[in-house]
Amino acid sequence: MKFTKATVAALTMPAGKTEYLAWDDDLPGFGIRLRGGTRRWIAQFRIGRRQRRESLGDTRKVTLEHARKIARERFAVVELGRDPVAEKIKAEGRARLTLGYCADRYLAVKEGTLRLGTYKQTKLHLTVHWKSLRNQPLHEITRADVAVQLAKLATERGRVAAGRARTNLSTFFSWAMKEGLCEHNPVIVTNNPEKGIEPRARALDDRELCAVWRVCGDDDIGRIARLLLLTGCRRAEIGQLQRSEIDPATGIMSIPGTRTKTKRPLVLTLPPVALEILGSAPKREDRDYFFGVRGKGYSCWSQGKAQLDARILAATGKALAPWRWHDLRRTMRSGLGRLGVRPDVAERSVGHVQGKVEEIYDRYQYAFEIAQALALWAEHVLALVEGRKVISADSKRVADSPRCRSRQR
Repeated sequence: MKFTKATVAALTMPAGKTEYLAWDDDLPGFGIRLRGGTRRWIAQFRIGRRQRRESLGDTRKVTLEHARKIARERFAVVELGRDPVAEKIKAEGRARLTLGYCADRYLAVKEGTLRLGTYKQTKLHLTVHWKSLRNQPLHEITRADVAVQLAKLATERGRVAAGRARTNLSTFFSWAMKEGLCEHNPVIVTNNPEKGIEPRARALDDRELCAVWRVCGDDDIGRIARLLLLTGCRRAEIGQLQRSEIDPATGIMSIPGTRTKTKRPLVLTLPPVALEILGSAPKREDRDYFFGVRGKGYSCWSQGKAQLDARILAATGKALAPWRWHDLRRTMRSGLGRLGVRPDVAERSVGHVQGKVEEIYDRYQYAFEIAQALALWAEHVLALVEGRKVISADSKRVADSPRCRSRQR
């Protein structure tokens, strides 16, 4: 039949049938399908040996002229050897691969493989900092989209936070490319907001160290701060410390690789003062953690530091210059250097990874030397705090101990 507005409007389902196809005489392959009370335009064509049929929309919503135009476009694509149905399915599939959908897949893969703190930061960046892009398909996200949001993050949250959000998004896109979810990484060619920012290099001087130590009370934040000063551990390594990670008989603290930044176990023989601090922590029957109130270790870092700062101001009448938790780790590592501890021993004491060649050929763990280094530093700290004569760089050094010399031979 020849399709006109009148003939299409008069078309009805033949008696006894549940589906009926009517074809246009003027455009072969273009028709109407009546089924279950619906009337839809269709285009039917052959791709190789396969016959395709595509719906072009409801006749009440798409006019005859528009439907015929779409059908002609489909037939033109077929003449060029392409499959419009397959292309439509592929486009719809790509449209479903939004940043939000793919980022959730990425987080599911990374959960349990990243350190808890790293995973939380990654999740924060991909779900909160990049929220404005989560509904966009990956292949549609452009360099401009990323750059605009980076500028906004730098203004609202600071350049460092924006830079870290950029790093996490770039890492995600690299993973997505390897998974075949997208073809490019739009983050690579954007400016890094962190560029030009000097790395943090603050270490507390002796006066500041004493000020922090002396205001550490008989509470979680006080014990944690002192342990961070004594061990040089990262804050989460102490904040999430569990009783099962401490051997009271030997004084050895064994933190598994799942809780360290390097993914390698950290084994330290703690000095007596550190063990006394841990021994003073009240034991909670409902959990194994030394610190915290929610069964996941200590997490109130900003609040805890604010408490220490307030105590220092009240005790000395003067605020400490701006400092961060990681500065305590840098203070301890710098202190080992001041006391003459060999650099390789000092680096191992804070859990830094050695060079690949050294790691392959030197399998000795330096447990004795590390224990000596921690004991030497603890004595130095206590001497400072108590006003006694401090250990100088000219005193007996760990590097020159008989056992160290025997190991070198």
